[in-house]
Amino acid sequence: MGRFGRVSAFNDIREYVRIPRVLNLRLAPDGSRLVAVVQTLNSDGKSYGTSLWSIPTAVDGGRPRAPRRLTRSAKGESGAAFTAEGDLLFVSARPDPADGNDGEDGEVPALWLLPADGGEARRIASRPGGISAVRTGGPTVVYAADVLPGDAGLEEERRGARKDAGISAILHEGFPVRIWDSDLGPGQTRLFAAEGPVGEALAEVGDLTPEPGRALDEMDFDVTPDGSAVVTTWRVALPGGMLRSDLAVLDVATGTRRTLASEEGQDFLGPVRVSPDGRHVTCVKVSHSEPTRPPEIVFCLVDLASGRVVPFGGGLWPADVAWASDASHVYAAADHRGRRPVFRLALDGSEPVRLTPDDAAYAALCPLPDGTGLYALRSAMDAPPGPVRIGVDGTVTGLPSPTPDLGLPGTLTEFDARAPDGQDLRAWLVLPDGASAANPAPLLLWVHGGPMASWNDWSWRWNPWIMAEAGYAVLLPDPCLSTGYGAAMIARGWGDWGPSTEADVMAVTGACLARPDIDATRTAVMGGSFGGYMANWLAGRTTGWKAVVTHASLWHLEQFSGTTDTAFFMVREIAPPGAARYDELSPHRALERISVPMLVIHGDKDYRVPIGEALRLWWDLQRVGAESKFLYFPDENHWILKPGNIVAWYETCLAFLAQHVLGHEWKHPESLT
Repeated sequence: MGRFGRVSAFNDIREYVRIPRVLNLRLAPDGSRLVAVVQTLNSDGKSYGTSLWSIPTAVDGGRPRAPRRLTRSAKGESGAAFTAEGDLLFVSARPDPADGNDGEDGEVPALWLLPADGGEARRIASRPGGISAVRTGGPTVVYAADVLPGDAGLEEERRGARKDAGISAILHEGFPVRIWDSDLGPGQTRLFAAEGPVGEALAEVGDLTPEPGRALDEMDFDVTPDGSAVVTTWRVALPGGMLRSDLAVLDVATGTRRTLASEEGQDFLGPVRVSPDGRHVTCVKVSHSEPTRPPEIVFCLVDLASGRVVPFGGGLWPADVAWASDASHVYAAADHRGRRPVFRLALDGSEPVRLTPDDAAYAALCPLPDGTGLYALRSAMDAPPGPVRIGVDGTVTGLPSPTPDLGLPGTLTEFDARAPDGQDLRAWLVLPDGASAANPAPLLLWVHGGPMASWNDWSWRWNPWIMAEAGYAVLLPDPCLSTGYGAAMIARGWGDWGPSTEADVMAVTGACLARPDIDATRTAVMGGSFGGYMANWLAGRTTGWKAVVTHASLWHLEQFSGTTDTAFFMVREIAPPGAARYDELSPHRALERISVPMLVIHGDKDYRVPIGEALRLWWDLQRVGAESKFLYFPDENHWILKPGNIVAWYETCLAFLAQHVLGHEWKHPESLT
């Protein structure tokens, strides 16, 4: 039961982690079937798995049907894609009964097909290193796989030899060597293509990228509608450990590669989406930044025949893109003032037309082939992702969802503030039930990560409604460097992370603390990644806080700049190694001024913000006698993903805040006893 006797998914974190979560949508080519990728708690209660669900798009007898689960295995299924015939492809590490394997161990992800006309799924392709993604176009199926350098035909033998010899070492000859929580190598990502399934398997699989090196790391790719070519991002190693990303076209028949778009000092990135007429492909062109110049980010169309790059989208930076079926326009979901609306973009270069008028964030855009609208995932700060239909007039109609309705323990409001330099700022504020002038709520300031990001979407990881259930108001500001406010908003904080962001955050916080329903005497700061950097910064440079929670945070900026998996970005954004700017912007320089209790949280497998940041911060706090605790996850990365660890994360944060903000006696988290 909640604070007011209400039954809520936010009362018990163990129940919260059981909520099914819709991750993605896919629509059959004829528009007849809508499929969702859904994450649910596995039967062991210790891990999550994903499966494919059918989402009803029509009603029977005036009543909507319920979503229906299509696949079920302990290993889970992901990466859904439809063939031209309507069969459903997916990636799974489940065992194949056709091999006489009924166990669950020792499998790597393979490519499976679920027939459109019903029946059991069957495995149609596999690689010794596993398959990670699949796309289709016409009769062609293209998938990505991890392959050791050299002859792909000897892959199984070579992997077996390494395993038998007990060799885990990787010899690197370039940068990077890891991404997020994954070590790169010794395998490389390659793309393979084949015509659709013949009998029980794909026929005549061809290796499109036999020696890619690290070119396909973090790639985005698509297949032309006739299946003759693949368009993909293609990383190019530069001197000094730098990288550039081009666009390349791979000919499926010959395996030849041509560079479609390449420019010195520019990256061509996804979303990569080929138009239904095969004439254009979308991408985002990002200039290489300098410490005094932020990147210029331009959504573009590229002519597939000539390679001509044309700016497109009126300054939008889309998170997701989908072509209308007649190729006359593009649908794009892009950050915009604390929302992520769907825009309609005409090919004539006219201004974008906002299609969805609400406060929501949209993703997984699936246009209908008859041109009457599109399906999408709709979420918001106060709504978890769920499938909807969007009409051409912007009307949004909810569809049955595997995620149940959640009773939120409070209300969401929006307010504005003014920065010291005159810039208008805005924020979301989650208010707990019962907050009033007579009963003001304690305040938690949450600074988002990124730093180029926005509070505009539901978050399962940093969920403010759990805190509202415990009685806190949660302030979610978009300071400088936030997306959805134009290039000038990013430029305001570029190369000046701490001081500029502090000015904006404190201006918004001050406006919030002036509200009668907020208790200005009970405040805390929380943040993860860049938000953790700002939590550390504020801990040593501002006062009045009762507690600070810093997750996966940057502490010693120059140390971080050389150990993160994307070290080249720090050179472009802050300064070359050894520059004085690192000291000026480093939170650790204010260690001696920290008097607020701090909870440090970090995962050992975090390669974006390596564990050394937390270890250094923890030791520094210990050696100066600052009151602090360290919540350490040996098997987690930048995010906390395992259900049990999620419970421990929230329980520890709530216990720490209750002690220092609410004045309760410290209570050791039950999950950690």
